Amino acid sequence: MGTTAGQQLRALFYVLSPGESSFRTLEEVPDYVEKSIPFFIAFIVLEFAVSWVQQHKLPGRINDGISSLSLGILSRLPDVLFRSVDLVSYIYVWNNYKLFELPWDSPWTWYLTFLGVDFAYYWFHRISHEVNILWAAHQVHHSSEDYNLFTALRQSFLQRYTSWMFNLPMALFIPPSVFAVHLQFNLLYQFWIHTEVVTNIGPLEWILNTPSHHRVHHGRNPYCIDKNYGGTLIIWDRIFGTFEAEDAKVVYGLTHPVNSFEPILLQLRPLAHIWNTFWATPGFWNKLSVIFKGPGWGPGKPRLGLPEEIPVVTGNEVPFNPSVPAYLNCYAVVHFAVIMELYIDLLATVTTLSQENILLRIGIIILSLTSFGFLMENRPKARILEIIRCSVFLGVYKLGYLRNQLSLLDYAYEIISTCAAKDY
Repeated sequence: MGTTAGQQLRALFYVLSPGESSFRTLEEVPDYVEKSIPFFIAFIVLEFAVSWVQQHKLPGRINDGISSLSLGILSRLPDVLFRSVDLVSYIYVWNNYKLFELPWDSPWTWYLTFLGVDFAYYWFHRISHEVNILWAAHQVHHSSEDYNLFTALRQSFLQRYTSWMFNLPMALFIPPSVFAVHLQFNLLYQFWIHTEVVTNIGPLEWILNTPSHHRVHHGRNPYCIDKNYGGTLIIWDRIFGTFEAEDAKVVYGLTHPVNSFEPILLQLRPLAHIWNTFWATPGFWNKLSVIFKGPGWGPGKPRLGLPEEIPVVTGNEVPFNPSVPAYLNCYAVVHFAVIMELYIDLLATVTTLSQENILLRIGIIILSLTSFGFLMENRPKARILEIIRCSVFLGVYKLGYLRNQLSLLDYAYEIISTCAAKDY
């Protein structure tokens, strides 16, 4: 069953009715996330326009925006090769251990699943901040020093391999088709709350997670740390004592910024830090604590660390922003647009491509996103890597692996890649 543009738009705000979004089988459930890509782009453009009108400035930077989109693409690449681990584990428990089966077409099942998925997300999200090894995956989403709709797409490809277990209790009685719908809706709802152009939405602030509440969650101000974990609802934070209202101006990012736009490094550096800390920390139990206690823990400290050790925010923090020539920014935007088109085409045609072609495209996408990160940081070896990337891209294109159904895009691939390989 397909979805109309209106339904897809309303899915972003979790306002589809049970009758519109209940399905008998898992195979009937639309890929709401993939179909939302055009709306993501449209709302990002709208956010830029509103920010310019309201504040006479853009809501973000090119380098940070490309970094966020790169991380978003990386987080979705495993779905090209494998079925979501959330669904695989859920289906396994459903098939082997379910206690009873709620009717898939009942509005009560729909609303119960809405609450269940959001409740599970709250605890997964909270524990991802309070357990160091889980934080190593989740911190990617917090690594941006800007706060805009690009940031919503800044996701970890590792996080999905820890979130699945929190949903398994629902598999004892809620059909997978119902769960799959709400898993997507919960994720999509969180897109629009990553913005500064929406200040307050009135009485709904008491119930829903809103841009104001989520700005606090992304802040590195001491009053913002470990607050407002909700997905769609803010009621769980109010119930469990983790709610904090927006007060002083929020400064975004990590308490100890990574200072990089390179997506692989952003994903893996925290794991390297845990590895090094694990071996440098004496004592078996202390080593386990490095992994399973909070990221601020150290020997002799409480589980979540000492609040007084959180760096003070002055309001004069300067985001990581290496000086890059204007032409290089334009170059990166154009080439990123080509890779974005390649990624969207991969999602649309994956069932018709050979495994060799899929792996080749994924490899080119990862190489390209890495190279763009080097360019945005203006690293000394960025030019060499980009020449290699463009040469590989052009070679693979010439062999026919990247042919697109739209000939105009074929010409764009060839012209852009040829010019880059020769002249960059």
